Formats: sequence, structure tokens, C-alpha cells
Amino acid sequence: MKTIHIFIVFILVAVAQLILPAQMIFNQEDILKTGTAFKFKTQPVDPSNPFKGKYIYLNFEANTIKTTDSTWSRHEPVFVSVVEDSLGFAMVDKVTRVKPSNGDFVNAKVSYYSSYDKTLRLDYPFNEFYMNETKAFDAEIAHANAQNDSIPNNTYALVFIKEGETVLDNVFIDEIPIADYVE
Repeated sequence: MKTIHIFIVFILVAVAQLILPAQMIFNQEDILKTGTAFKFKTQPVDPSNPFKGKYIYLNFEANTIKTTDSTWSRHEPVFVSVVEDSLGFAMVDKVTRVKPSNGDFVNAKVSYYSSYDKTLRLDYPFNEFYMNETKAFDAEIAHANAQNDSIPNNTYALVFIKEGETVLDNVFIDEIPIADYVE
């Protein structure tokens, strides 16, 4: 009798270990299929983490916004309403502490508020783009060169947004995925 109970518990644990990752994958795929795509202008650097591997850390132009509200706290969760500008790039419409009832928004956190220049710095959940280790350094160099190029708005991250959740799809240079660009 005891063996049957142990076997049933084992089966339940095994099923739970399969269902949780499957649900996470399904949620990410759902955002990619039904979410709204936004292009965020980037400014990446190339850090390395022994546990995460090689990735490009993405710094976005939409990370910093002007505001006279000085009551923001570090690491405070916020909702960032996002709209497209005239060139098709993501632009912060407003930052609130209350979940918006409509429109596209991102769940983010406050990095800091600067009372000197009255700017709010935001941390987005999609600021790391992982790629093949052999291409990461070349991607950083290619991106730096593209940023110094005379062509404006030629580097961006394509991010899908749905009900505050986000998926970073790819990083582009001159409309080419960065992994293909460095080959």
C-alpha cells in the first residue's frame, strides 16, 4: 500500500515538472503570436555571465523619460504605456503605478529618479538578448559601428507586448537580425 502512494506522488511530481515549463513556453508563444510588436531603439554592450552565457545587454532610448513627479522609489514596480512614434519605434506614453485599463503597456521597474535633471530611469524585463557565444563579441562590435553610422534609427530590438508581458524576439541592424548580420 505504501509503495502505491509513493508511486502516485512520484507521478504527480513528474507531471507537474512537465506542465510548468510547458505553460511557460505556451505563454511566451502566445505573446509572440497575439501580442503587439514594438521596435525599441537600442544601445547594447556585451557582458558575459558564467551561468547565463554570452548575451547582449540592451540599453534602450525609451529607458529614460522626463517627469516632474519626484516620488518614485528604486525597484518600484510600474506600468509603462507604450505607443509608436512617427517612425514606427516604441515611445513611452506614460508611466503609472496603476495598471492601465487599455492600450499596450509593459511591466517594468524604476531604476532611479534624478532630481537634478528630472528624469526617471526604467528597467525593462527584456534587456538581455542571448546568442551564440562565438557571435556575441562580433555582434557588440557590429552594433557599436552601426550606432556610429550616419544612418539614424538603424538598430532596434523587436519586442512583442501583450497585457504587460513581453517577449524579446530579436535585435536588428539595418533590418537584418543581428546573428545574421555578423556572419
